[in-house]
Amino acid sequence: MNIALIAHDKKKELMVQFCTAYKAILVQHTLFSTAGTGGLVEETTGLPVHKFLSGAQGGDQQIGARIAYNEIDLVLFFEDPMTAMPYEPDVYRILRICDVHTIPIATNMATAEVLVLGLNRGDLDWRNVIRR
Repeated sequence: MNIALIAHDKKKELMVQFCTAYKAILVQHTLFSTAGTGGLVEETTGLPVHKFLSGAQGGDQQIGARIAYNEIDLVLFFEDPMTAMPYEPDVYRILRICDVHTIPIATNMATAEVLVLGLNRGDLDWRNVIRR
């Protein structure tokens, strides 16, 4: 499965910790990310990550395009709901495009854990049928 990783600045360390904790599952899949998040995850965990531009430079839109082309199966987007971001509309674009294309998305660690454990059990295997 193709998994997109996105994290706001204040949530990047949490994303790294999450990927470290679930490395055994994530290593079985292809990871895509915005530049900053992907670089930290790759450097800290050793997981290979295909990196797009930073979120502020359009990386979110690049991931959104991959979602629209049915090339992303799961999105883990750790957003910071307590800090107003200049690129806040990008968050809503990602949420909307995931809804339009029926892509599971987690915006916090609790939901991400449920999705990744479900992925490991095979609960998201339906995505393989849709992608054909």
